[in-house]
Amino acid sequence: MKSLFGTDGIRGEAGKFPLDAPTVRIIGSSLASYLGATAVGPTSIIIGRDTRESGEWLERGLVEGATADGAECLSAGVITTPGVAYLTRLMQADAGVVISASHNPYHDNGIKIFAPSGQKIADSVEQHIETDIVAKKEVPTVTDQVAVQSGEKLRAHYLEFLRNEIGIGLDLNSFKVVLDCANGASWELAPALFESLGAQVVAINVAPDGRNINLNCGSLHIESLQETVIAEKADLGVAFDGDADRALFVDETGTFIDGDATLWVLANQLRERKRLRGNIVVATVMSNIGLEIALRSHGIELVRADVGDKYVLEELLKREGSLGGEQSGHIIMPDLSLAGDGMITALSLIRAMIDFGQPLSRLTSGFQRYPQVLVNIRVREKLPFDDLPAVQNAVAEVEERLSSNGRLLLRYSGTEALARVMIEGVNQTEIETYAQEIAREIQREIGAESSGS
Repeated sequence: MKSLFGTDGIRGEAGKFPLDAPTVRIIGSSLASYLGATAVGPTSIIIGRDTRESGEWLERGLVEGATADGAECLSAGVITTPGVAYLTRLMQADAGVVISASHNPYHDNGIKIFAPSGQKIADSVEQHIETDIVAKKEVPTVTDQVAVQSGEKLRAHYLEFLRNEIGIGLDLNSFKVVLDCANGASWELAPALFESLGAQVVAINVAPDGRNINLNCGSLHIESLQETVIAEKADLGVAFDGDADRALFVDETGTFIDGDATLWVLANQLRERKRLRGNIVVATVMSNIGLEIALRSHGIELVRADVGDKYVLEELLKREGSLGGEQSGHIIMPDLSLAGDGMITALSLIRAMIDFGQPLSRLTSGFQRYPQVLVNIRVREKLPFDDLPAVQNAVAEVEERLSSNGRLLLRYSGTEALARVMIEGVNQTEIETYAQEIAREIQREIGAESSGS
């Protein structure tokens, strides 16, 4: 059976398998029965969602399945993914479930499950749930299957944590920030947090209607944020994705700051404070080679993990590191949270600006990004690249041309039927040509009818 769980849970079009109502009920039931087998006392599950119109009925389906197998469900309502992870740990719940498809358009949705530690659940739990889905597990019918509605109280706990623990000592009275909340889960929380710390807040894309989440806004569309930062003469712009587990930034000049540049700034701050344990930063195979070179110049090693924040966290915990993340804006600081949290990242970046007494544009100097191209090819199946001779030949030719002046990465998406060709090098035109050469061979061998880049 093809795995339903990718690197970030189950994701797909709402209303279609595996995010149709009967399957979602099985997911809830399967999770509850798994947890109940080892739980002492009643099993508790905290559920949160983003602003998609499908979120409410998906939550109902999960609750129906989970309560049918004896779980007690608490609904946090609309809340960020890291908010659910935090509450799961705070409330000592047996699991936390987030209904969100992150940066995807509104018609998609997803299910992410967290363990009591605040980490993503183990692969063994995912396999158990997938087995029950394949077997079409029977879910008992029970009346009054509803979650306890505790949204306002639970969200207040999360905001208190962000304000009083992450934001402790921060005085933002002279700070102006533009927040692009992507019409998503952070639309109320982020403005409330920054205003409570004294910042002058300009909030955009804070009118969710169930269908406008991520629509020409948020972390995938920063143009309006850049324009607003310049027009408002703000100190910083923050772009969240739909569930706010990641954040990307715009400095005071309107320049885009991605996750690699964010890691560079935070690594320097932690190093100055002697809190960068092991002098390492964990990133992924997708992080720009320029980050590796810049960190090395400061005596910091870049450790690369597989793509996916769960793999970054695994490597951080294994090496007892204090900072890791992805180019896409997932930043993890285990001392603060085991989940990527866009609001924690934003507060940490502001703290670095205050500590160094410099604007963000100055703090990112010293990090030179190498030209990079990423091409996506829609595929009908994910065969090992080693089994595709024409693709291997194209890769070998490109690697020879790149020599030591670049980097090539070929991988499949963990959540979609896509092959990804990523190349970094000195010349943008050259690497674009190289990427298209490899993409054509992949398209010939295993391409679906249409592909995108």
